[in-house]
Parts: sequence; structure tokens; C-alpha cells
Amino acid sequence: MPRIAGVDVPKQKQIWIALTYIYGIGKTTARSILDEAGIAYEKRAGSLTEQEIARIQNIIFKDYKVEGDLRKEVSLNIKRLIEIGAYRGIRHRRGLPVRGQRTHTNARTRKGPRKTVAGKKKAPSPK
Repeated sequence: MPRIAGVDVPKQKQIWIALTYIYGIGKTTARSILDEAGIAYEKRAGSLTEQEIARIQNIIFKDYKVEGDLRKEVSLNIKRLIEIGAYRGIRHRRGLPVRGQRTHTNARTRKGPRKTVAGKKKAPSPK
């Protein structure tokens, strides 16, 4: 398993897909890294030479913010929004969707499992 930017990438996958296992690198970024390094997209990660891995790592560390540094920056940005009392910070603090999605229905991923409220049964109709 080749180790790139502190992450073990799967050796059986094509290198352009294997690079996406690194936090902060998506498919487009992976392809641009490989273009700059002069490596074919279809090459398997396990068949890379040490020089190719070194070229990829040099490009990533020179041009991109990935893994720990990126995670730290994102968490500090969220913390800053919370501290200044911005609308997005309040949504983060309350655990609600941040980007304008509806919450009357849906939003279960952010809100968590439903909390059942007692006494909400429909009153029986008089006859």
C-alpha cells in the first residue's frame, strides 16, 4: 500500500481514484496532480515507483492543503463563525442544516433521530 501525504492509498485502484482517499483531494484535483507529475491515470497505485510517489507528494505538499492542515483550517473557520455569532455559526451550534435547507420535514441527518413528544395524539371526534 503506497503511503502518500500520510494516508495509505489502496494499491489495487487506479491512481487517480486512489488519490481521492486523501482528505482535500477530489477527482479533478487528482487528475491535475497526475498531469503535472506526468503519470497515466489508469496506472494502479500499487505499481507506482518510488520516484513517482515522491513526485506526487512534492506536488501535493507544494500546491495543496490536505489532511491535518485542511481539517484544522475548516474547524477553525467553523469555530470563528460560532464565536462571532453569525447565522451560519448559530446553525452549527444548534446542529441544524447550515446551507438553507428546509427543516420542517427532512434534515434528519443533522437533527438526529426523532424525539417523540408525549400528548400529541389526535383528539377523538365527538359523536
